[in-house]
Amino acid sequence: MSKDPPFTVGIEEEYLLVDLKTRDLANDPPHGLVEECEQLCGGQVSPEFLRAQIEIGTKVARTIPEAKADLKHLRRSVVEVARRHGLAPIAASTHPFARTIQQKHTDKDRYVALAQEMQAAARRMLICGMHVHVGLADNEQRIDLMNQLSYFLPHFLALSTSSPFWEGEQTGFKSFRLTIFSALPRTGLPERFASWAEYQRHIDLLIRTGLIQDTTKIWWDLRPSFRYPTLETRIMDCATSVEDSACLAAFVQTTLRMLYRLSRRNQHWRSYAHLLLTENRWRAMRYGTDEGLLDLARGDLVPFAELIEEMIAMLHEDAVALDCVKEIEHARTILKRGTSAHRQVRAYEEAKARGASEREALVAVVDWLVKETAAGLD
Repeated sequence: MSKDPPFTVGIEEEYLLVDLKTRDLANDPPHGLVEECEQLCGGQVSPEFLRAQIEIGTKVARTIPEAKADLKHLRRSVVEVARRHGLAPIAASTHPFARTIQQKHTDKDRYVALAQEMQAAARRMLICGMHVHVGLADNEQRIDLMNQLSYFLPHFLALSTSSPFWEGEQTGFKSFRLTIFSALPRTGLPERFASWAEYQRHIDLLIRTGLIQDTTKIWWDLRPSFRYPTLETRIMDCATSVEDSACLAAFVQTTLRMLYRLSRRNQHWRSYAHLLLTENRWRAMRYGTDEGLLDLARGDLVPFAELIEEMIAMLHEDAVALDCVKEIEHARTILKRGTSAHRQVRAYEEAKARGASEREALVAVVDWLVKETAAGLD
């Protein structure tokens, strides 16, 4: 009998750096800022495509509580270093009013090549996400579980939404980020493959013809990681609350364990048409948790809160085994008080109700993001 996967977990988050005086993005932050963060965090901090972005990545963790502790340390370090430079990180997938045309990309060969190839699509990439890696060393297992996990990606997205504003506009979307990201090739829900060999044949064609150098240029919502023996979930917005981040990572980890557990009993999550999964994905982008998603087993539109209660019950055994019951049940808190997107819109509307101008109301959103990003890190 083969050994069970470790289901280890790692969390990557991308933050935007704002100037505390203007609340706009710091499009040319001090060169030493990332280096200072790297010194504090042992190389777990790195620059991103735009200079106003910074990325953190936890160490490989056995449990969500362990990953959350590391995530808090990394966030706290970035907050402290940025403050010394008059800046602050915000954990959100878009900035309320920053303009893409004013941003500068990081001077690294990889990013220069990306900007050259993607042109205006790359220049609009003023977006941040959260990626969750779960340890799955067996390649066939990664493909099989990728096929099955795709069903749940819209659920994860709906819980994570943090990008309701874009360049000063309230977009009406809870996750506007993905409308921007979709301008790049090889994005969206992953393809389905019958085996690792079939997946590899398609990838090899793209590499052999020079269209991509490696699978880091496959930007699906879910993919086998190129660097690590993991399955990498990429659909989620960057959660502003660190507790929300831990909840989302717990849902990814436990859902994969649940699907694996079913497979050991020769059961398999049913496959559904790409059309229907894409419909749920769009509904999660547009409405977040406010409207229902298609429950494809029932063939009906079901309120999101009901779907989440069903998931919490379905994943309980796995949450107990992986020591993250509290983190899974935090989803109820998210639904009760809203995702970051809901809370940003609320901050905006409350400021407007107090007589704030449009700019002042958007600044109030930034102030809320700065505060919430740094909350609960002790």
